[in-house]
Amino acid sequence: MNRVFRPTSSSTSLFNYLIKFRPLSTATVTSTPSESSLHPRTDPKPRNVQWVFLGCPGVGKGTYASRLCSLLGVPHIATGDLVREELASTGPLSTQLAEIVNQGKLVSDEIIISLLSKRLEAGESKGESGFILDGFPRTIRQAEILEEVTDIDLVVNLKLREDVLLEKCLGRRICSQCGKGFNVASINAEEKNGLPAMSMAPLLPPPNCASKLITRSDDTELVVKERLRVYNEKSQPVEDFYRSRGKLMEFDLPGGIPESWPKLLDALNLDDQEQKQSAAA
Repeated sequence: MNRVFRPTSSSTSLFNYLIKFRPLSTATVTSTPSESSLHPRTDPKPRNVQWVFLGCPGVGKGTYASRLCSLLGVPHIATGDLVREELASTGPLSTQLAEIVNQGKLVSDEIIISLLSKRLEAGESKGESGFILDGFPRTIRQAEILEEVTDIDLVVNLKLREDVLLEKCLGRRICSQCGKGFNVASINAEEKNGLPAMSMAPLLPPPNCASKLITRSDDTELVVKERLRVYNEKSQPVEDFYRSRGKLMEFDLPGGIPESWPKLLDALNLDDQEQKQSAAA
């Protein structure tokens, strides 16, 4: 029985794009809930993965999603980056977005869907297929819209203790010239309330970026705490949405990238051949 899609008015542009986007190409790995979302397989009808990354602000969604995108050959689409690109532009949304972001509030569904649709259409024109979404969906309504228009294979929920999250966010820096992100925080969190001790080394910039680092305007303690509060209130129900559909994979980050990356690959049943070759060299 064929599925009938009924987009709401607010989801029309995303719906129109993703209906075109569904026929995907090039062999890769995917998964279905019936087989276990944790064990990608080769699909008899090759198609690229369609994954979502969830997690609190600052948890590292962008870092791990971008690494997986390089490994799997799919685009990394971060709605936070889309918002920041719009903020840096002179478009009509920039002033409105600046007020929302600087207060630590969530950007409206309509704005996010509009930005995401524009990004997907631009990618399609360049021959992109498949994706890892980072920062979308953040609400039940967004998840329902996405559910109406495409099949998400797997949702990875990254988790990290809140005191470490706060310290990470306050240590974030961006190179004003190349746009790459770094972190100057050297984290050594002690065992607390049953949570294990955790160490995370700083992610320092190369010499050519060191003098050009800037702090994001929303990376203040007050704003970060508000963003975490909003996330807990509005976004955590999205976890239950995907958990009930058998698509959610919980992953507790054990530390920084050196500790977490190989364990994440293992949880996803993936191999990083480049990393193995580098280690053997």
